[in-house]
Amino acid sequence: MFCDGCGTTVEPGQAFCSRCGKQILGPVAVMQQRPGRVQGHLQLLGILWLAISAFNTIGGVVLFVLANTLFAHLHEMGAPPNAHTGFLRPLLSVIGIFILAKAACGFIAGWGLMQREPWARVIALVLGFISLFNIPFGTAVGVYTLWVLLPAQSQQEYDALVVARAA
Repeated sequence: MFCDGCGTTVEPGQAFCSRCGKQILGPVAVMQQRPGRVQGHLQLLGILWLAISAFNTIGGVVLFVLANTLFAHLHEMGAPPNAHTGFLRPLLSVIGIFILAKAACGFIAGWGLMQREPWARVIALVLGFISLFNIPFGTAVGVYTLWVLLPAQSQQEYDALVVARAA
C-alpha cells in the first residue's frame, strides 16, 4: 500500500507514514508484486521467434529449390544464349542457405527464450538487429525484441529469471 499523501510505500502494521508523518487509516494490505517487463513478454517473444523462423525456413527452402531446379536448366528451357545467367544458381543457393541458417538460429533463440536459457538473450538480440532489415514482419519482431531485451534493466531481470529457473 502507498501513502495517499506523498506516495511512499507503507509497510503492513505501520500507523504513520515514515516520510510525511500522515496517519494511515484502515488496514494496510500487501500488494502482490507485478511481473517485470521481461517476464511478461518473454513467452510471446519466444513464440514470435519460432513463428518467424518457420516462415524464413519456408522461404529459404523455396529459394534453394528454385535455384537448383529452375535456374540450373534455364538454357535448356529456351533462354537466349547471350543471357549471362550462370551466376544466378550459386548466388540464389547461397542466399537460400543464409536464410535457412538465420531460421535455425531463430528456432534456437525462440526455444532458448522460452526455456530461460542464459545464452538466448544474446542470440535474440543479434537476430533482432539482423531482422530489422526484413520489412515488415522481421522489422516488427526485431523492434519488439530490442524493446524487451536491450535495456540494462532487462538484462538484470533476465539473469534473475535464469537463476530462478535453475534453482
